[in-house]
Amino acid sequence: MTVLDDALARLRGRDLAAPDGPLRDGLVDEGVGFAALGGPLEARWDQALVELDSCIRPLASGDGAPVLTEGPAYPGTWIESTGSISTEVLTRFAPRVARATSEQFATSQRDDGLIPYKVVDDGPGFFQIQIVTPFARTVWNHYLATGRDRHYLRRMFDAMARMDAWLAEFRDTRGTGGVEAFGTFDTGHDMSPRFWFVPDRPLGDATRVDPTNPLVPFVAPDLTANVAAQRGYLALIAAELGLDGAPWRAAAAASAESLFAQCFDETDGIFYDRDATGELRRVQSDVLLRVLECEIGDDAFFAAALERYLMHTGKFLAHYGFTSLALDDPRFDADAGRNSWGGPVNFLSLIRSPHPFEHHGRVAELALTAAPVLAAVALADRFPQCLDPWSGAPGFTDHYSPSILWFLDAIERHAGILPRPDGQLWFSGMPPTRLEHGASASAVAYARVVDGVRFELAADDARVVVFRAGSLLAEFPRGWRLVTDRAGMPTAVVGLAAAAVSGVLALGDTSRELTLAPNDVVDLATGARTSPGFTPPRA
Repeated sequence: MTVLDDALARLRGRDLAAPDGPLRDGLVDEGVGFAALGGPLEARWDQALVELDSCIRPLASGDGAPVLTEGPAYPGTWIESTGSISTEVLTRFAPRVARATSEQFATSQRDDGLIPYKVVDDGPGFFQIQIVTPFARTVWNHYLATGRDRHYLRRMFDAMARMDAWLAEFRDTRGTGGVEAFGTFDTGHDMSPRFWFVPDRPLGDATRVDPTNPLVPFVAPDLTANVAAQRGYLALIAAELGLDGAPWRAAAAASAESLFAQCFDETDGIFYDRDATGELRRVQSDVLLRVLECEIGDDAFFAAALERYLMHTGKFLAHYGFTSLALDDPRFDADAGRNSWGGPVNFLSLIRSPHPFEHHGRVAELALTAAPVLAAVALADRFPQCLDPWSGAPGFTDHYSPSILWFLDAIERHAGILPRPDGQLWFSGMPPTRLEHGASASAVAYARVVDGVRFELAADDARVVVFRAGSLLAEFPRGWRLVTDRAGMPTAVVGLAAAAVSGVLALGDTSRELTLAPNDVVDLATGARTSPGFTPPRA
């Protein structure tokens, strides 16, 4: 037997490790399983499921349905994280919990249209807005991935349209067309120099800015980009519901135009807040990554951001993830032992990162930067909010659901079987066989049931095999991704590695030799090859 045979045998012999709770119900339905030979990854995966399940419970203020919570330090659901990006990932593992988590924000919406920034046991909170990941994208992707329930989609659309009207009325006091931050907590950027000498939260209510502070409100790039993206997805949802999406598309374009007019600095090539004095506050923070997550800019714009900032080790690329403040800022504080966005790597940044990288076809850069973080989490004693950017040591808090979901997502995204909302399946061949400091495995295997059919993937340091309903579907080299439709019909291969990989793609009785450079995409029907290029880390 080969090491791949051993990994598959271990996968098939393992019971699902999730505890008897809401998460286990979802995992059984989705048929998700993981096994690793050697190293800590398999035990860490099991622990991730146990700790994630501990974050799923009914809230005392809710309807009794279990929902995802942020974790012990944050005993509730926050729309900037738990209710948006974390729920988007959770949809692949526990879709019923994900739906209940997003729906509670519509249930708790205020009469004037404000959606709560959090829902906790004591009820919804309305002191700030705290919106980062576009909520409409989460709703849209959940709808596509879970059977297209139009009742759910219409309910959420109506709630989000009312929230959009609230923001237009109360968060554009200067008439710029942008969206304003009244305080630090509106963006969740606790302890960031971005908000020095600015109140933490609005003056008693999310509609009131402190009139005695000379700096607020800020026209905030992340809030403005969020609304631009939100409106773009509301246009898609409107069309799906038989409504006119054109007004939403026009509103999205207007928001994007205001974002660049108010917040983009051409010389620096980055976005800044514009304060109440009209000046740009030149703090380079993960606002850039937040704006890019909102699908702002074309491929060339993203490439420039990679070259100048995201793949630059003097700006945001630490060895252990993307920092929350530029590394060359004299105010940079690497203390990961507190809830800080003043320097440390935050898992909310990391769990948001796949979308912009994949939106622009930069999967090789994503895989390269994720590997050291995966090693750090595999060896850590907890799932924290923050990482030390120099050592990868875990920092503030534990049982933190965004970091747990980042870990599960990273395993599936780089060495597993990932179902996409658009109907594709990704079989990814970047197994964690080269992680440092004893974190690597000799081989891994992953399983997922899609439309009643069990798919399996096994990978070692040289090759990847994929099975459909027990029969060999494909074999290819480490460093590639196979893309299929939901039935398992291969459509494309993608270069995931940071260097060119040559090998043979075997599909049933046919095979072909290929060389895939980083980010190459080869259409298997036509042979057409596309690539956005590759940006290595730079100093």
